[in-house]
Amino acid sequence: MRMVPSSPYDTGSQAEKRIFDRLRRAFDDRWVACHSLKPTRHPHKRFPEIDFVVCGPEGLCVLEVKGGQVACHEGVWRYENRYGRTVESWEGPFRQAETALHGLMEDLRAGLPAGVVDRFTIGYGVVFPDCDFGGEGAEWDRAMVADARVSRDLEGWLRRLFTYWRRRRGSVSIPDDETLRTLQEYLRPDVDTRRREEEAPLVDQVEDAWRRVERFTEDQMRMADVAEANPRVLCAGGAGTGKTFLAERLARRWADAGAQIAVVCRSPWLRHFLASRLSAPGLTVSLIDGVRLDCRRAGLTRFDALIVDEGQDLFEKRCLETLDGVLGGGLDSGRWCWFHDLNNQSLTHRFESEAKEHLESLAPVRMPLRINCRNTRVILEWIQDELDADLGVRGAGAGPAVRCQTAENRRDSAERAAREIRELVDVGGLTPGSVTILSPLDLADSSIAEMPVDAARRIRRLDEYSMRNPPVDKVGFARIDEFKGLENEAIVVVDLPAPSGAGGNEAAHYVAMSRARSVLSLIRRAPPVSPRRHANAILTS
Repeated sequence: MRMVPSSPYDTGSQAEKRIFDRLRRAFDDRWVACHSLKPTRHPHKRFPEIDFVVCGPEGLCVLEVKGGQVACHEGVWRYENRYGRTVESWEGPFRQAETALHGLMEDLRAGLPAGVVDRFTIGYGVVFPDCDFGGEGAEWDRAMVADARVSRDLEGWLRRLFTYWRRRRGSVSIPDDETLRTLQEYLRPDVDTRRREEEAPLVDQVEDAWRRVERFTEDQMRMADVAEANPRVLCAGGAGTGKTFLAERLARRWADAGAQIAVVCRSPWLRHFLASRLSAPGLTVSLIDGVRLDCRRAGLTRFDALIVDEGQDLFEKRCLETLDGVLGGGLDSGRWCWFHDLNNQSLTHRFESEAKEHLESLAPVRMPLRINCRNTRVILEWIQDELDADLGVRGAGAGPAVRCQTAENRRDSAERAAREIRELVDVGGLTPGSVTILSPLDLADSSIAEMPVDAARRIRRLDEYSMRNPPVDKVGFARIDEFKGLENEAIVVVDLPAPSGAGGNEAAHYVAMSRARSVLSLIRRAPPVSPRRHANAILTS
């Protein structure tokens, strides 16, 4: 079988590499297997990825590969890799393969001549190359599964898999060579544009950055082992170093062990975001001002463990007293993990150094995070150069250049923002929901209020409840202080002047710019003209 590419992508999966080699030895050169295919359509994923698409005379099928040990309990799938780390999923591998196939079929029917896809037997299967999978279930038939024993003869299993799908879907004519070649070439065509990375379409640069982010996030999972092994941890890292990711991971681990966990923050927006991702028995997501009430509502006297996210906002004596009262054993001997930013980014709350010093006096294990797994290297270097802030090292690839311009007035800023939205969405190919406009002002006071009607219709004012189900068909707008702890693919910052050093706007710049994963656009406010400078301008005009 011809493999495209000829060597496996570096996905970090040893199981995929083994299946890659077995597919290479199967069938003849009329067959093609595409590794790590990323179709443009998917029911709910931004950047879907299919482990393998196999296409030959007998049909086309999607293969989902799950290495390591596999288990499913009460509808939750758990995958344990060779290092003992466990990943959980509600979707399951069979549903994952099925939805990926639906997205691929939609893509093929849109891009190929009518009737081509209908000539093929279409199906999907799941490969567990490292374990014996003997389970039976309503969501799959045995023919759809290749476990450690069956996958040794991958060609034999694939023939049986195509027979299974052919019987389920009725008779399908065998495609001729030209039809087969048309479909195979469409799946992964040979293209040679000879362009540099920075010249690639914006959406491709974003996807490449996201692929690197996923790899870095896997690296951060090791730090969860450190946090889990110690009763009290003070974890410091700049924006984008994976603090919220680790907080979520640690909360799930402690809850799985039977503990009652409180995840606490100050921002209502962040609370709704975390609650949408941490809906599980034993987990309570609270605001600092409501954690006592939430403890009683959960039927508890005190929580077994405490996780604080965006902890730099809670370095106040009052906050520490509240948390001490709801944690079993208190802060001095209870179990807690406190995530905070080395670059104090408090915008609206008082930072009390005594509170931080008291927390440090309780002898927690210090866990610094140094790898930035959110921002591209270009964004990372821009923020570090402008603000001298420590956001960690590395970054998610080069990425698109930061786009910076200065507006003369509110109307000019609105027009520039409208053009920027068109450039990102209509030309660059980003979805509207992947773009967020941030301003230090509310929408009515922001320059965005001056936008033309047709441009304004593309924008939706976000609120804290939007974080549970962010809109995908509109560009979001939020104040900078509201969006702390959150992120998006592209961020457009308006109404801020350039960092002044002594002007006190560094925190706003830091928060706003570090929200961008891949694309950062700055439409800055022109500096005010002093009376002396204005008089000189009149005299020289």
